[in-house]
Amino acid sequence: MALRILVSKRTLAAGLGFRQQLRGLQTFSLPDLPYDYGALEPAISGDIMELHHQKHHQTYITNYNNALQQLGDAISKGDAPTVAKLHSAIKFNGGGHINHSIFWKNLAPVREGGGEPPKGSLGWAIDTNFGSLDALVKRMNAEGAALQGSGWVWLGVDKELKRLVIETTANQDPLVSKGANLVPLLGIDVWEHAYYLQYKNVRPDYLKNIWKVINWKYANDVYEKECP
Repeated sequence: MALRILVSKRTLAAGLGFRQQLRGLQTFSLPDLPYDYGALEPAISGDIMELHHQKHHQTYITNYNNALQQLGDAISKGDAPTVAKLHSAIKFNGGGHINHSIFWKNLAPVREGGGEPPKGSLGWAIDTNFGSLDALVKRMNAEGAALQGSGWVWLGVDKELKRLVIETTANQDPLVSKGANLVPLLGIDVWEHAYYLQYKNVRPDYLKNIWKVINWKYANDVYEKECP
């Protein structure tokens, strides 16, 4: 009995310690966009960008922070069922925050280089892996259009093999869910909230036009960092 009480106290102490660590962490917050909401028009309307950023991304962050707080409470109480239940909420909302934080950087106004073809080492890698930029775009558009339900289409790099890959992920799963060595260079959101106000249910038109504001400089910077 004494041993059982000792173990319980240790478990409780560990839970309380973890809870305090979670509370001590800085909560996640909505990142500022590096451009105005209307700066990507006509490819993406200002109304969509404001709604997408202020409402959808903010909701993921709010729910993510709440789930982490609930996780700390559940661990401190030794509530294993709640800990397990919170896993999906943390994955979904944390993934939403991660993916959208990348997405905003993947876009740039035309006057700031949006849509300009990739140069340098990434441009060479695209030609090597896919034959041409046009071939890459066609393949990503096809896979994005064919993705059932909601999700993302990604251009990533396998940092161990040093080769480019195209992947799709469901819902808000980040690219790393497809492989621990995969680093996202470019992600395109194909949830309806990313395009419906402007393109209705015609996802292929959205995919066709978003390339006019793709920030290839950002993608190239990430590629050169991962594959020097």
